[in-house]
Amino acid sequence: MAGQPRIAIVTGGGTGIGKAAALALLADGWHVALAGRRREVLEQTLAECAADRTLIVPTDVTDPASVKALFETTVRTWGRVDLLFNNAGIGAPGVPLEDLSLDDWKRVVDTNLSGMFYGIQQAFRVMKTQSPRGGRIINNGSISAHAPRPNSIAYTATKHAVAGLTKAASLDGRKWDIAVGQIDVGNAGTELAMRMTQGVPQANGEIAAEPLMDVKLVGESVRYMASLPLEANVLFHTVMATKMPFVGRG
Repeated sequence: MAGQPRIAIVTGGGTGIGKAAALALLADGWHVALAGRRREVLEQTLAECAADRTLIVPTDVTDPASVKALFETTVRTWGRVDLLFNNAGIGAPGVPLEDLSLDDWKRVVDTNLSGMFYGIQQAFRVMKTQSPRGGRIINNGSISAHAPRPNSIAYTATKHAVAGLTKAASLDGRKWDIAVGQIDVGNAGTELAMRMTQGVPQANGEIAAEPLMDVKLVGESVRYMASLPLEANVLFHTVMATKMPFVGRG
């Protein structure tokens, strides 16, 4: 409907890629519900946002009831959901796989895989029944959805699984006008990625520094994907620092 506000939910919205995406969407006129575990971090991000178009909703994506409450709060406030940026994710200690604790394995699976599914499920329930019907889901995959780093089995396995979620949800969403795609990011300049500039293990056993790109570029990529009409979909989009060692032999 012409002139109707566009409503987005961004998980992991208080920092890093989620924050960059939220700011890019807000700059493009969207209303954004910022979801994250820590209220104080969300409130800090809120200070940089258009307050009349931003909602903060403390959310634990590993808890299905918390994710359901996120969608209910957003719909109660703004009436619908047009976009879910399914972004929240974590890593595990970089140890040999035989030394990875089961608690760390389960923590990554609960967040990166189950948490993604809970978001997709709630988005489908809202988007298929709202009027106008439909919406868009963008899952944050990572280039680890395509190739691993050394000692990263939990993160890599879950990000490969996100690609399966994306494909299955894209197929199942067709009849409901729900477009589902994935953004795979390589070395965005977030606080967590700064260690890349100090040297990280490579596939050949060397330690090498890797370049970063401005995280704002990832936000702009999400904004572009979100701007498409529902008749078009970016199924997979890779944005990365040009000179990072991803393509080629390690």
